[in-house]
Amino acid sequence: MKDYQIHTFPNGIRLVHRQVINTKIAHCGIMLDIGSRDENPSQKGLAHFWEHMAFKGTKKRKSYQIINKLDALGGELNAYTTKENICFYASVLSDHTAKAIDLITDITFNSVFPEQQIEKEKNVILEEMAIYRDTPEDAIQDEFDQLVFSGHPLGINILGTRDSVLAFRKNDFLHFIRQNLNTDRLVFTSVSNLPFKKVLKTAEKFLGDIPEISAPRDRQPFKHYVAKTKIEKKHIHQAHCGIGAIAYNNRDPKRIPLALLLNILGGPAMNSRLNLMLREKHGLVYSIDANYAAYYDTGLMSIFFGTEKQNLHRSVELVLRELKKFTQKPLGTGQLHTAKEQYIGQMAMAEENNASLMLMMGKSLLVHDKIETFEEVSNKFRSLTTDDLYDVANEVFDENNLSFLYFVPKD
Repeated sequence: MKDYQIHTFPNGIRLVHRQVINTKIAHCGIMLDIGSRDENPSQKGLAHFWEHMAFKGTKKRKSYQIINKLDALGGELNAYTTKENICFYASVLSDHTAKAIDLITDITFNSVFPEQQIEKEKNVILEEMAIYRDTPEDAIQDEFDQLVFSGHPLGINILGTRDSVLAFRKNDFLHFIRQNLNTDRLVFTSVSNLPFKKVLKTAEKFLGDIPEISAPRDRQPFKHYVAKTKIEKKHIHQAHCGIGAIAYNNRDPKRIPLALLLNILGGPAMNSRLNLMLREKHGLVYSIDANYAAYYDTGLMSIFFGTEKQNLHRSVELVLRELKKFTQKPLGTGQLHTAKEQYIGQMAMAEENNASLMLMMGKSLLVHDKIETFEEVSNKFRSLTTDDLYDVANEVFDENNLSFLYFVPKD
């Protein structure tokens, strides 16, 4: 039995709600199928800048009114931008659900982009860029994207460049929205103790009258990946390393065994293979993780860690050795069973976080046009065989296909 309900308004906006009885908090958000990859070369950073500017004034609210609206009720208003999504979301006591929906709808559709606020916010974003540059463990992830997706919008930093940010004016935001906003690629997502009918009735007051918007969009597909190696000398104390390769898109069935493989390799648990080998056995790193980002037409598998400069070569050798193990011999059935149960347990704990669940539902509906139950997802992982993981490992972990990015201390 499905534990969520979906409604589509005449304008194409979809609403998805899950009722969770034992909570007093309502989490809701508007997720748009728009991200930094939808920018043209003169718009670098504009999607992220729009996220900032949504809080700076609408047709009926000043900036301080937006900021104060939910904070004064003990709630929270937030937003984020990724390569393919912008999301405005809020968390409040369930009694204030209507206020939250009103506010996130207002900032999504009615922002006015005051020129004075744009100029102020440019400095804020430049400071955000500086923070990332001063944090090598964050900067290397952005630069690794640039290395792998060179010449493609997926390789552009979400924050944009200093020059692009300083050049933006009000009309740039309005033009970008006209180019990309489409009501049938927009989802209102909600998790609370309220019944579906009440959430639908409340949301309809604010979303039902939004005019249908249909902006054609043609995302540039990523093709012709070439493995690369790059070394950068920086004023840092540790060496940092990124290793990775192109992987599967967000609808490819092989994304399931890859996700399990990467969880075994470098997931959040302390018993991940990379953590046991590089930290527990050899003491070479403080942390190391393996990630998988799935996009509309491609994906990226990546591994990141920091270590002392003299330990960099040894650390890379050990990572490659662990990757090679997956390509040389299939997992044992006992190992596979343990890995499945661990991953399913992690999913169950993640689902206990209702805010994360709300965001996951919105993204799933945008990408897959449906939301699978926990049992459906669990069964996909339980049905995996050792051959499934072995085949994927040989496709993705092939050392000849890996790209490498190194940050090394200048001295």
